[in-house]
Amino acid sequence: MTDVVEAGLWGLVAGSALLLGAALGYGIRVPQRAVASVMAFGAGVLISAVSFELVGEAYDQAGLGPTATGTLIGALAYTAGNVWLARRGARHRKRSGHQPGESQPSEAEQGGSGTALALGALLDGVPESAVIGVSLLDGGAVSLVTVAAVFISNVPEGLSSSAGMKKAGRTRGYVFGVWAAIAAASTVSAVLGYTVVGSFSPAVIAAVTAVAAGAILAMLADTMIPEAFEDAHLAIGLITVSGFLVSFALSHT
Repeated sequence: MTDVVEAGLWGLVAGSALLLGAALGYGIRVPQRAVASVMAFGAGVLISAVSFELVGEAYDQAGLGPTATGTLIGALAYTAGNVWLARRGARHRKRSGHQPGESQPSEAEQGGSGTALALGALLDGVPESAVIGVSLLDGGAVSLVTVAAVFISNVPEGLSSSAGMKKAGRTRGYVFGVWAAIAAASTVSAVLGYTVVGSFSPAVIAAVTAVAAGAILAMLADTMIPEAFEDAHLAIGLITVSGFLVSFALSHT
């Protein structure tokens, strides 16, 4: 198996978790506390992966300057995109819609919100998938910790968001079409992360990795953690730390 194919397959594995979550969120009624708990756990896993697998690696490769610059650029780019999409109906794209005033709008309530929701899901998923491909550049083996972190976090994302889409009146075809497209985009992003970024110098690779890390951290703060806090606020700290430690242990075994 070539490295390019391997990058694509791992990206597809991570992206397929969105479809799994969508099936659960659209097909059955999952208790909100359970959704929030899994969201908090996934956030902890991603925080650890970003810290040790992305920012830590970028620092080892290029030092503090490129790492800090890339991280800030990633956060700024994500925030700008998120603000633009929020004004078009995608602000609560990861929300299940159970809280008043925090539900996804229907197309009748805000025209174009369906497209904005799809673009928001793409914005959230691309940085995560790209770093899977980039991780193959370090020794020729994918970072299983990064794949696991993205997979674990994608399940509650797909679950909560799909429940909100259903409540907003989105059709089954729209919901699963969006997540299937994002799973495909995850595959492409992982391949591009390996093929395109691999042609750069180590310093540039480190900076690109840091950009992805900044985008993921901004995504966590803007979308996943607020949703988790709504229903698991008394235990969110413990659950998030548990996810962090699981990912930390995986990265040091």
